[in-house]
Formats: sequence, structure tokens, C-alpha cells
Amino acid sequence: MRLLSPALCASPGPARRGGVTPGTATAPRHPLRHGQPDLVSPGAEPGTRHSFWKNGSGVVFLCDIPLPLMHRPVFLEEQQNPPSVRFVAPHISRVPPRPRQPKVSSRFSVSAPCCLLRGIQDTTRKIPSRTDSSVKAPIEMWGTNSTEKFYRIPEGKGPHSVGCTDLMTENAVEGSFLRLYYPAYDATDMEEARWIPDKEYYQGLSDFLNMYRVVGERLFHYYVGSVTCPAKSNAAFKPGEKYPLLVFSHGLGAFRTIYSAICIEMASQGFIVAAVEHRDESASATYYCKRRSVSESQEESPPNMEKEWIYYRKLKTGEEERCLRHKQVQQRAQECIKALNLILKINSGEEVTNVLHSDFDWNSLKDSVDTSRIAVMGHSFGGATVIESLSKEIRFRCGIALDVWMLPVGDDIYQNSVQQPLLFINSEKFQWAENILKIKKLISNDTNKKMITIKGSVHQSFPDFTFVSGGIIARFFKLKGEIDPNEAIDISNHASLAFLQKHLSLKKDFDQWDSLVDGIGPNVIPGTNIDTSPAEPE
Repeated sequence: MRLLSPALCASPGPARRGGVTPGTATAPRHPLRHGQPDLVSPGAEPGTRHSFWKNGSGVVFLCDIPLPLMHRPVFLEEQQNPPSVRFVAPHISRVPPRPRQPKVSSRFSVSAPCCLLRGIQDTTRKIPSRTDSSVKAPIEMWGTNSTEKFYRIPEGKGPHSVGCTDLMTENAVEGSFLRLYYPAYDATDMEEARWIPDKEYYQGLSDFLNMYRVVGERLFHYYVGSVTCPAKSNAAFKPGEKYPLLVFSHGLGAFRTIYSAICIEMASQGFIVAAVEHRDESASATYYCKRRSVSESQEESPPNMEKEWIYYRKLKTGEEERCLRHKQVQQRAQECIKALNLILKINSGEEVTNVLHSDFDWNSLKDSVDTSRIAVMGHSFGGATVIESLSKEIRFRCGIALDVWMLPVGDDIYQNSVQQPLLFINSEKFQWAENILKIKKLISNDTNKKMITIKGSVHQSFPDFTFVSGGIIARFFKLKGEIDPNEAIDISNHASLAFLQKHLSLKKDFDQWDSLVDGIGPNVIPGTNIDTSPAEPE
């Protein structure tokens, strides 16, 4: 089996027979630049080029296969009955000209109705508040031209309002970088935090998905550039009680901000959540701040500082993936432990310098962390990071691995090196026999280690992209499963909260969801849906 491309927050999936037959679209007359990285699509033959073309009206078309936004990596043998997809550019002699579309932005030449990412939210519109009585119920955008659907990252359902702020220490790559979500005072006059805060993240996602940067950056900016997460940026921290601490690790090709639905829900339920941005070259993009020369100037950065960007590192020719990923997961675990130490240092009242110079008062966190109730959580590659972190740091009392990718986990981990309770929450569509067997080997007969599967869910049911994408594109690129995204994330969050209450000895009402931890309830099953029995000899 050969892996064609990595995927956002994902890792190798089950091997299945089949493949997508490249389309036979007629190319318009004006090809864009070639010699760029190939665009790899689900099931495509190795070396197949999926080219961008540009017609005389300035509309960009992608021949053969639609843009592979956030799908997981694909094996050649994957997909039993994939759809045969052809996107044919208009031919002047056969197709009557379309009415000219009004310009959306003078900076963006891609026509939104013709764009292959049409299922993603048009975020140039003002986001209504919860109290706006003029907001109508959302309607599906795939109908007439006048119908659109409003997509939104869900708010926290707990009793606390949620704030968030970014923290970076040291002027070097060795420092910590994280987004902190926390219970906050209700601040209706404050702005929500930007979901993807810098254009370089669009560039990193483009590189990660083998897209042209010039196209990818514009598409991401147009469709999700103004998306915010429902947490108030730098809102005042709400003291008065000691909150448990949760450290979160993102997946392959992701970064600190795109699991905000999970992190915000946990913060609304009374957790302080530190979402780490890893600098092991597994994030699609990240950065650190360094001092610049006096002659340089950059208005967006703090005085005398500039951002040094680190982009996703692809596998080199002939490089063994397991070796690279194991090395990365070691660094990731150390970064989670470093984030833990940093938060505890702030909790003790020590002075910490944030090189990002935010308005947040870090002194307000003093004596607000319950140092005896600390857990670690992560998705996919972040799930493997959870396992490594538990094996290295006993202060993590338990862990939650969301749709874990077990390839990076070292062999020594299976030799009773993880003593803490561990909950595996899997999607129905991502896991495969080899990966499940490794999970079962780690669980062994430990009753404090559980595995459940959410029916109808996919690997991308955990990151935020599932909430800001429309139905057709989302399902084609596996951003959504058969289950409603809000129901899937609720099942995951509720099971996580029940598990955390039990193993952190919390005095909450999360035990109302105890049955989910045992795989009992609507759209959840105990264990796995994957058949791991040995294949019968032919």
C-alpha cells in the first residue's frame, strides 16, 4: 500500500479496493503555472496531475477532481465505490455565456458560485449575535441562488462564558506556544477571537494539501477568513474557584485554533484548556518570534520582533514515515509537558513574559488551577501524543485520545508504561484493523481504559472544519459523516466530561453521561465496528 498524501489532522486509514478515475475535462486555453506540486486527490493514480486552469473571464477551474480540502490521507486501494468526478470548464462554442457575477472582492478573482469550495461558509457577511432577533433559521445553500446556509462553530453549553488568549514564551523555537481557553466574565462588548489568525496558516494548509499557494490562500481567505470562534479574545478571567487543567494536542497538519468547538465546550464546563501549537513540523504552519534588526519594520508585530514561520515537513524520498513520526511524537509530548509546567508556573504567581504582548492579565490566573486535577487530550496524531505524554508525565492523571493514529507510538509504550486511565473515542469511518489491534494491546485488561465508537462519524468530525462546510463538499471530502456534526461532537464531549469527572474526582453532574463511556446510548457503540479477527485462509 502506498500513501499518496497526508491529510489534515489525519493519518493512514483502512485499505480498500477501488479508486477514482481521473476526469477528462477539456482544458481552457489559459493554463496557470505548471511545475508546482501536484494536487493529490482521493484514489488518484500516483503521478496524476490535477491542474488549475483559468479562462478568459478570470474564473479558476480545477480539472479532473475537486479540491481535496481536509480529507484524510488515502491509500491506492481505498474507496470501494468512489464517485467518478469530472468538472468540465465552459467551452465557448458550446456553452452560452453565463451572466456576469458581481464582484465579491477586488482582491479575489475566483467567482464564488463557480468555485469548487462552494460548500464552505461565505464569511464575508456579518456574524449575528445570539440576541439578534432578526436572525432567521438557517436554510440549505445548495438550492436556489437566493438560498444560503449560515454555518457557525458551536458555542459552549456549560454555565461559564469563555475567553481565550495566546501565549508564547522565549524568542526561540524551544519556547512554548499555546492558546488558552478559560472561564471568563461575560463580556458582550468584546470581540470574538479570529479562528485562523494569520494568512500564513492558509499558505501552510495549501502546502500541506499540495495546492498552489496563490489559489489556496485566496480560497481559504474568502471562505473562512472572517470566521470567529465563540470565545471572547482576552476577556477577563473569572476567578473564585480552582479549575482543573486540560492540555490539548492537535493533529497532523492542524494547529492550535481549529479544535475550538471542543476546547470552548470544556472551558464552558469549568476547565482551563491549553491548546498547544506544536513546532515539530507536523503543524501545517506555526511560528516563533525573534528579535529583528533596527532597520527592519513590521507594524503587525510587537516592537523589535518578527515572526519566523515553520511549515509542515513532508516525507523525503525513501524516508520511513514511522521513524519520522516517532521522533515528532517525542517532541510533541515534551511540548505538552512544557505547557503544563508553564501554566503551573503562572498559577504559582511567577512572572511570565508573553512575547505576543496581549492585553490579558496573566496574574489573574494565580491560585486558580487545581494542580491535582490535570488531564491531556488530543486528536489523531494528538491522540498518539496523549499516550506518549501519559507515559512520561505522572501529573497527567488521565487522557482522552480522539480517533487516535497509533503509528507514531513507540514499542516500549505497550510494556505497561501507561498506568493512567485512558479513553479512546473513535469515529466509525476512519479506523482500520491494524490500528485497532494496537489500541487493544494498549488497553489489555485494564478496566480504566475504554474504547467507544461514534456511529456515522468520520475523522473530521472532531476539528472545526466540519461546522463551517456545506453538505455536498463536506461529505465528498469526508468533513462530515452521516451523523449531524453537532450531535457527534456532543457525544464526544459528554463522554469526555463523564470520564474526566470519574478519574479527576470532580464534583459535577457529568456522571449523567456515564453510559456513553461504556458505549451505551444513541449513535455510540462499545469498542469498535472494525473486524479484527484473523483472515481465513483461502
